Amino acid sequence: MNRIDQRFSELKQQGRKALIPYITAGDPAPQYTVGFMHALVEAGADVIELGVPFSDPMADGPVIQKACERALKQGTRLVDLMQMVKEFRQTDTTTPVVLMGYLNPIERIGYENFADQAASVGVDGVLIVDMPPEEAEEIGPLLKSRDLAAIFLVAPTTSNQRAATICAHGEGYLYYVSLKGVTGAATLNADDVAEHLAPLRGMTDLPLCVGFGIRDGVTAAEVAKVADGVIVGSALVNRIAESVDAPETIAGQLKSVLAEMRTAMDP
Repeated sequence: MNRIDQRFSELKQQGRKALIPYITAGDPAPQYTVGFMHALVEAGADVIELGVPFSDPMADGPVIQKACERALKQGTRLVDLMQMVKEFRQTDTTTPVVLMGYLNPIERIGYENFADQAASVGVDGVLIVDMPPEEAEEIGPLLKSRDLAAIFLVAPTTSNQRAATICAHGEGYLYYVSLKGVTGAATLNADDVAEHLAPLRGMTDLPLCVGFGIRDGVTAAEVAKVADGVIVGSALVNRIAESVDAPETIAGQLKSVLAEMRTAMDP
């Protein structure tokens, strides 16, 4: 069983919801990322989404765009992410790791090469923002044969017919985008999220995880009541941005933000 499936199975048995933090690899510099990952686990992370820096992250707001810029300025490459996951796995063999990013860096190293490297270092899932199921005919089988979950996005504007197609191809969990817009934008409404998740429950047995607009313990707890998982990105990445001149303090700040959410979410 894939580590993602195993983790959600455990959480279901415990009556708990997944807390899934996102950070951009290499921000503010590559040498800090693995330490941040361990800090997030210590604070209660169930799955980690590790962002692949890209020059044009179209679905992301200014906070994560700037994180990508900082990481790229430090020379962070996709191959460096693989080494980060490999190092993380030396002491953590159970926490699922999902690579989240855009197709261009993967195309540059080749689909098969990417799938081989990701599987060999201990990656569990891949979320490629600009790759819908219809365009995953080549890379999809490569991921599946290596037990790498292909995770897809569903938006509030997605039709039921389109959502059914996405659900049929998805693995690991379904990433529901709670807001119309980019990461870090606006505020979410838990009742509206619940209304949109309801039809998805009839289309898939995949865990439904909600991202975009999760800012603190209050919003995390509200979403956890209606979803199977809560995804938080900009709130964490913003803490990194505020402390780029004192990187030794960042791990503690990340733990503080995530621990508040974990406490608020748990019954």
